[in-house]
Amino acid sequence: MTQTYVWELRNPDGGAMGLEFARGTSSPTDVILVHAAPSRLNVEVWTWERELVAKGRNLEHDEIAPMSKLTIEAGKVTRVNLWPEEEDVGRPVILPGGEVGVLTAWWNDDPGQEWRWSVELANRARKPLKRQT
Repeated sequence: MTQTYVWELRNPDGGAMGLEFARGTSSPTDVILVHAAPSRLNVEVWTWERELVAKGRNLEHDEIAPMSKLTIEAGKVTRVNLWPEEEDVGRPVILPGGEVGVLTAWWNDDPGQEWRWSVELANRARKPLKRQT
């Protein structure tokens, strides 16, 4: 089996322990886009075998935009909110709930009032991931 990253994204502002925003899998990558992320985000990235790759706590960014870019560097996750550009097409994107696809196209108008985008989704069967208790 090829290596897999498990992305666990939680909104720390909901409930007693936060609310799960998305939990999804991707091929190993240092950058992933997030659609419609909450204003604050806790992120943990694990291998399929439950080895911690990186984490970030209370990740915020002042820019108001429909996407966030999460970047892994030296075991830490950072966040930047952005309007995707041509260089972001082809990157993985995680949707609320956890489905992960690939950004295939992006367009937005100059004032940022309208945007159009497409994502390609694909999957393969595998054994279920055991949650850590």
